[in-house]
Amino acid sequence: MLPDEPQKPADRPQQPAGRDDRPAGGPPPAERPVPPAGGSAPPGAAHPPLPGCYRHPERETGIGCSRCGRPICPQCMTDASVGFHCPECVSGGDGTARRATTRFGGQPVRDGALVTKILIGINLLVFLLAAYVYKPWLANDLSLLSVSPRYDGWPHGVAEGPGQWYRLLTATFLHIAIWHIATNMLALWWMGPMLEQALGRIRYLALYLVSGLAGSALAYLIAGDYMNSLGASGAIFGLFGATVVLFLRTRTPLGPVIALLVFNLVITFSVSGIDWRAHVGGLLAGAAMGFGLMYAPRERRNLVQGAAVVLMLGVVVGAVVLQTALLNG
Repeated sequence: MLPDEPQKPADRPQQPAGRDDRPAGGPPPAERPVPPAGGSAPPGAAHPPLPGCYRHPERETGIGCSRCGRPICPQCMTDASVGFHCPECVSGGDGTARRATTRFGGQPVRDGALVTKILIGINLLVFLLAAYVYKPWLANDLSLLSVSPRYDGWPHGVAEGPGQWYRLLTATFLHIAIWHIATNMLALWWMGPMLEQALGRIRYLALYLVSGLAGSALAYLIAGDYMNSLGASGAIFGLFGATVVLFLRTRTPLGPVIALLVFNLVITFSVSGIDWRAHVGGLLAGAAMGFGLMYAPRERRNLVQGAAVVLMLGVVVGAVVLQTALLNG
């Protein structure tokens, strides 16, 4: 019988005649309050605070490990067949729990900007060495120099062949002035951590490096007959393209990133001395890889993401091989 159902009069225990449980001359006993149905607290009652994650005590959570019961925050959760497991149970378990990942398949980490900080550090170090320590030969040896073999008496750079193709990458870590490196590093710091946390470190680093290579490759393909270029702008524009895709994928308002991208494109095509080819090449490569990295189906995520990066890298190599063959043909 349900507790809230009234009992039939016939089933109620009979009180002996003449018996009264009230104290003599006293008031009737107070009735005990009945809690509301469902066990909810009375209105105005304070709810007890949620426990903190056992690894991040400052983060309240209502979820616990289904194996040991430890409270865990979203960063510490690992999907299991039933509920979630904490990192300790996953590392000491039987391997049946699926590792936690970022939204696009990367591994969650505590420092979501580590790769970005390293990239900024490398750029700053190379700038200082090239500008104040090993000037000017370091910049001459690392820049995107390409001169057609028909020009005698000149170093031919990338046009010489595979032995000089390293310039396609090293040029992306060189800058000509403080304002040049400052603007690129500010843009990297604005977009980098956001993409690094969403994609994971390996995917993010691949996006940055291949975008830089794509910018160098397009510049070489168009102007490889006679050129000398440097700067991280190709990689930075690749991050712009990937950020646009990220905002589309997460349905974030596009206004801020589009405004900043348009502003940079206006400067690219209106200021003399800026290699627009590297900017456009990086932008297109970053957007293309961004679609592959962020729209990959979950069941084939790693395969599709890897194919997107490898395919773009193949396009870069093909463009460089083609232009080198044309210049030396």
